[in-house]
Amino acid sequence: MLAHVEAVEHRAVVDERRLLERLRAGDEAAFTELVEALTPGLVRVARTHVSTAAVADEVVQETWLGVLRGLDRFEGRSRLKTWIFRILVNRAKTRGVAEHRTVPFASLAARELDGTFAAVDPERFLPPDHDRWPRGWATPPRRWELSPEDALAHGQTLEVVRAGIRELPAMQRMVIVMRDLEGFSAEEVCEVLELAAVNQRVLLHRARTQVRNRLEEHLAP
Repeated sequence: MLAHVEAVEHRAVVDERRLLERLRAGDEAAFTELVEALTPGLVRVARTHVSTAAVADEVVQETWLGVLRGLDRFEGRSRLKTWIFRILVNRAKTRGVAEHRTVPFASLAARELDGTFAAVDPERFLPPDHDRWPRGWATPPRRWELSPEDALAHGQTLEVVRAGIRELPAMQRMVIVMRDLEGFSAEEVCEVLELAAVNQRVLLHRARTQVRNRLEEHLAP
């Protein structure tokens, strides 16, 4: 298993190196492929930090210009995708400041990490003096595997998930989009958003919990 993972990682490194060589050689087809592959994700992440879809599109366009101008300076210390998303986040922060609607990411993260947080509503547990199941479930979690097979695939259910993500605080929204929709590792998210590892974990946990709660409510009979 480990050998397989290492082989996959090696192929990815080799493929990225070849792609970078093509990009630096001015291969327009390579750049087009990269734009088509990453633009949807870039738009999703940009949209978590700016006011409108139109502004998000502008931020993405500015990002691609930044990529073209900076390719020769890219040193390969991170994945090419991570570097591109870092450019995007910087552009989004700049645009957010211009719109007078943002504060530094560090301040947003600190604000969202403050206070207490319960992954499950305490009212769903029995009291500690219950005669049979002290602190047991009063309302147990919904077992999704018992739902109809098409429930999760239904457009309405997917919209519940999207709506749940849209309603999250800014940093939680950005972290869950990057981790669960764009496939970034925890380390990459920390690098792009300049977060401590423990803060990234807490933000992701809170985001996933709130989205899961929305989905559980939707799937409840």
